[in-house]
Amino acid sequence: MFSKDEAALMRKEFWTSFGKSFPRKWLLYNTKIKGFSFKFVGERKKAMVCLDIEHPEEIANELLFDQMISLKTLLEAELPEVVFNDAYELESGKIIHRIYVPFDKKFSIYNKNTWRDCFEFYIETMSKFELFFYEYEDFINQAI
Repeated sequence: MFSKDEAALMRKEFWTSFGKSFPRKWLLYNTKIKGFSFKFVGERKKAMVCLDIEHPEEIANELLFDQMISLKTLLEAELPEVVFNDAYELESGKIIHRIYVPFDKKFSIYNKNTWRDCFEFYIETMSKFELFFYEYEDFINQAI
C-alpha cells in the first residue's frame, strides 16, 4: 500500500502522463454555461468521463438537467453506455446532476499498467462528448 504522499505523487504522475501523452485543449469548464462542465475522473479504482451540472441556482440546475434528458436518446446513439444520474454524490457529500460514461475495464490509478487503456478511453469518450455538446450547444443554452 502507498503512503498518503506516495499516493498523491502517483495521482499527479497519472494526470501529468495523460497530459503529456495526449496534449490537447479540452472543453472542460469552457462551455460558457455556468455550472455546466466536463470532467475526467480518475480515482483509486474507477475512471469516467463526466458532464457535471451544478449551477448555483437550483431552478437553472433542474432546467439544464431536463434539457439534457430531452437529448438522452441522441446522446445514447453516440455513447450507448452513458449514465444519467440526477443525484450523484461526490466524495465531499455534495449532490449534483452527473451524466457520465464509466470506464468498464480493470483500472487503478495506482497501477501504471492500466493507465494506457484509460487514457485511450478518455480521448475517445471526451471527444464524442464534446462533439455532441457543440452540436446541441444552442439548444442546451435555451434551458436558462
